[in-house]
Amino acid sequence: MKKLLLFILFISTYSLIFAQNTVGTKNITNDVYEGYTLFSIHKKTFLIDNCGRVVNEWNSEFTPGNAVYLLPNGNILRAGREDGLSNIVFGGVGGVAEIFDWDGNLIWQYKYNNNSKRQHHDVYPMPNGNVLILAVTVLTNEEAIQAGRDPSVTSGELYNEQIIEVEPIGTTDGNIVWEWNVKDHLIQDLDSSKDNFGVIEDNPHKIDINFLNGGNGSSNWLHVNSIQYDENLDQIVISSRNLSEIWIIDHSTTTIEAASNFGGDYGKGGDILYRWGNPEAYKKGYSSDRKLFGQHYPHFVRNTGTIYDGKMIVFNNGLTRDPLFSEVNILTPPTDSPGFYSYSDVAFGPTSLDYEYSDLSFTPSTFYSSIVSSAQVLPNNNILVCEGAEGRVFELNKNKEIVWEYVNPVTNGTGNISTQFDTSPVGNTTFRAIKYGLDYGAFIGKTITVGDPIENDFNLTPCNNLDVNQFSINSFNIYPNPTKGVLNLAKKVDKIELYSILGAKLAEFKNTKQIDVYSYKTGVYLVKIYKDDTFFTSKFIKN
Repeated sequence: MKKLLLFILFISTYSLIFAQNTVGTKNITNDVYEGYTLFSIHKKTFLIDNCGRVVNEWNSEFTPGNAVYLLPNGNILRAGREDGLSNIVFGGVGGVAEIFDWDGNLIWQYKYNNNSKRQHHDVYPMPNGNVLILAVTVLTNEEAIQAGRDPSVTSGELYNEQIIEVEPIGTTDGNIVWEWNVKDHLIQDLDSSKDNFGVIEDNPHKIDINFLNGGNGSSNWLHVNSIQYDENLDQIVISSRNLSEIWIIDHSTTTIEAASNFGGDYGKGGDILYRWGNPEAYKKGYSSDRKLFGQHYPHFVRNTGTIYDGKMIVFNNGLTRDPLFSEVNILTPPTDSPGFYSYSDVAFGPTSLDYEYSDLSFTPSTFYSSIVSSAQVLPNNNILVCEGAEGRVFELNKNKEIVWEYVNPVTNGTGNISTQFDTSPVGNTTFRAIKYGLDYGAFIGKTITVGDPIENDFNLTPCNNLDVNQFSINSFNIYPNPTKGVLNLAKKVDKIELYSILGAKLAEFKNTKQIDVYSYKTGVYLVKIYKDDTFFTSKFIKN
């Protein structure tokens, strides 16, 4: 009997120690890309390492509204949700754009929120320091019908999607320097006595005000959920969830040109330069030709040095598809020259994809998020996926194998934090997750104290079981830089890790203040220097 009890105790203890985590970092392998992942939940924004440990966090008075970005100087740009000031209410509304510095100080707060206009879903940090803001403005029922809306499907007000570019001024003000509106780029073939009348098939660069894509004609008929700026082309990529389309517009226009169909670098003013996902929307296909289903976060892959550079990635949610499943898609928009998209009186291409990821091994699929979500190409060709409805973030290697998996332990609305090994959390919906490599400007030269994982009673066993440490920590400057062979520190540290610029670990040195890199090729490398519970990340050049 005693032996049986001891055996039961052993098995119970073994199960407790080696049970799979339910929140935080669940799985990790050596193929994971070394970097820090950013996401916003409840009134906090977290930056975590691959073990789920908090590298930094920021606090706001607002819940997400929804996007957040880490800027190269270490600041974050975040959208917040301010309720009570507007009658405009739907999933993803916000009203506020905020900038916090690395230490959590609020340095700019801009409100775009009243009964006639409201920021929602996305903002974007421009290279010139300005901020793009996605918003809706209100068209009255009379204005909508005059614009060509079918009176039999109108539900009163109609929302016009708007993008403004704001130059931050002071701590709470801003100057709108550029503006684009959907209402200036409509087409309808219903009533020749109303505005925007024309042949839809002959106007693929305009938006059919009466195409509902199976919807019911609600005010929020487009539900744009993402705007992403591409500096290479000076273009903006837009995602309309309700029409299941990606649009690209020209940002090089003036505001006057953006309200027209002429001007700008690409000669079409603010009309759509390119669209993809649902050719039925402009009468160049049928519902069977549809490729996208309530998609999120389409954007160009740029400057990653991967096989996907210059292509476009999108999280294809799979909303209304039968059976229900999500995908990550990568495609190449056909062009005649950079930024000029091929079109020959048929649906915009491509007809095939460069990359597809889904999981149809179960019915229904276990990989499905009807709302939110994102996908991102990492510099080592891995792909980071945020299955937002489940609060699940995972990373795929080139063989589409999961090499890292994380579950957000925080509940939206309450901010409650889950305890490890409890049932997976409910209400941890995560709009987007973005990973930043060790060479990103926000981390260079910063001393960081790494905290614990977010979840209660955390368990670091998945990281501790790795063949190579996947922790991330900082401390002291290195010299000389550039170097021909030796890097020095003023003090001895616990450990120095040497990485390629793509994040591959090359070597590890313990209890030292000097390392020899003479045998490595000429180029740029990264070092992570460990001392106690802090770390320092730095670039150096090997001559």
